[in-house]
Amino acid sequence: MKKCAGLSLIVVLLSSLFVFADDQAKESKATDRVQAAADVLNEIQAAPDKGIPQKILGSSECVAVVPSMLKGGFIFGAKYGRGIASCRTPKGWSAPAFFTIEGGSFGLQIGGQAVDLVLLIMNKNGVQHLLSSQFSLGADASVAAGPVGREAEGDTDWKMRSEVLTYSRARGIFAGVTLNGAVVKQDKNSTRDFYGRMVTSKASLIGEVDAPAAASAFLTTLAKWAQEAAK
Repeated sequence: MKKCAGLSLIVVLLSSLFVFADDQAKESKATDRVQAAADVLNEIQAAPDKGIPQKILGSSECVAVVPSMLKGGFIFGAKYGRGIASCRTPKGWSAPAFFTIEGGSFGLQIGGQAVDLVLLIMNKNGVQHLLSSQFSLGADASVAAGPVGREAEGDTDWKMRSEVLTYSRARGIFAGVTLNGAVVKQDKNSTRDFYGRMVTSKASLIGEVDAPAAASAFLTTLAKWAQEAAK
């Protein structure tokens, strides 16, 4: 009887360790995605002649990044990806909201490659869509390929044309990309893994939730480039 009790206790302890280890691994994946998103922004904006025009970045209400991390298991391919977003608040950039994006027409230049995606939400209507748990680009929110490089800053069509501007980077080439029909929805698993509880996208993006220390890499990078764009 004592042996059975002892074995049961060992099983419980081992199970607890496995659950803890699994939780730690999941949190690490979400945290890695935050760092990867920061790296994507840094690499794109470090080449201003080929990056997002500063006037456009400076006018954006929210910035969303879907990093392609094949080694880390965060794969953008087969029209599916996982990313994070942050919006401007009176206190600065918001705590990150985790989302997935899938389906739709992703443009000929992507093909079967893995890519990085950047989505800029340009007005309040676009923000309202992002605050929801799910919306479709092109159907719910108007979307267009974003202009690239300094020469695009004089083009004001983007101000009137779209709620969301989209970009892709594949094999070192950065360009605007069409994402009509893609569905964006909250990544609830990553949200729980990162925050340790369920947090709505709206609560994160309007500033109701404090950003964990693990979010600092992305938020610091975003604030840096947004400040540069505002000069």
